[in-house]
Amino acid sequence: MTKVLIVDDSQTLRQMLSDLLQGSGMQVVEAINGVEAKGKILDQLPDLVITDLIMPEMNGYELCRWIKNDPATKTIPVMICSTKSEEFDRYWGMKQGADAYITKPFHPTELLKTVKRLLRR
Repeated sequence: MTKVLIVDDSQTLRQMLSDLLQGSGMQVVEAINGVEAKGKILDQLPDLVITDLIMPEMNGYELCRWIKNDPATKTIPVMICSTKSEEFDRYWGMKQGADAYITKPFHPTELLKTVKRLLRR
């Protein structure tokens, strides 16, 4: 079963994403920030990470950079899902190694399509 790690400090958003992904047959693991996400990634590698950018302790940019610079995790696709919608934010996210960038609020169909595309890689 496909495992997706959702990293966001918003319980509401984690629940919404979790319901959407579980409804598509995926297993979901949740973390509230990048530090907790690192521990969960090292414990059991997910097939995909969806992360917010603005979080306490370790933000999404730092988490993405860590994932993509570690030989054990660099092949895990990372999708940024953030309210930061400026072109610079998208550019900086991709520069950190993100494989996709979706802004909130997102359309569930668009998000699922992007998730499935990243998992096929």
